Amino acid sequence: MIAAVLILLSYIIGSIPSGLWIGKFFYNKDIRNFGSGNLGATNTFRVLGVKAGAIVTIMDILKGTAAVVAALLLGQESLMLVAGVTAVIGHMFPIFAGFRGGKAVATSSGVLLGYAPMLFVLVVLCFLVVLYLSKYVSLASMTAGVFAVVYTVLFTDDLALVVIVSVMAGFVIIRHKSNISRIKNKTEPKINWMSRK
Repeated sequence: MIAAVLILLSYIIGSIPSGLWIGKFFYNKDIRNFGSGNLGATNTFRVLGVKAGAIVTIMDILKGTAAVVAALLLGQESLMLVAGVTAVIGHMFPIFAGFRGGKAVATSSGVLLGYAPMLFVLVVLCFLVVLYLSKYVSLASMTAGVFAVVYTVLFTDDLALVVIVSVMAGFVIIRHKSNISRIKNKTEPKINWMSRK
């Protein structure tokens, strides 16, 4: 019974549409009608600016972390990663936003923050390096996901972590399918605020 409550709670936490609510409550904008139409942090940065984008990023990360912590607090340590990936599914398909959500990046990283903080730090560093070199948020996101899989396979003996990280990386890559095409066609938008001198 507790496990079922945890899974439901995790999905609800993940379903909190941070970008939609921040946009509507503070900017009177539905970000689904602008930019890429996505509810994630990248589109929030693009449509609402740096402050809103940073807030949404933090909120989306903490959704994954909150699900992992909820499992711990409810005495369901064995389900910490399951709760985390359930929150990621909620983020991608939120019940509060017509099941049109984000691309799983920030919430997946939040799962790592709650379960394997050092891996979270390494993944963030990988993301930032690739973003700095390429200027593509999508490429940085996918590369960070692949890095997380390779790292867990090579340097951990936690099979559950390997499986869940692989699943989350798969989510990220699948959700970026259109971005992959645009990168190949050189039509993918680049960021302009992280320039190399």
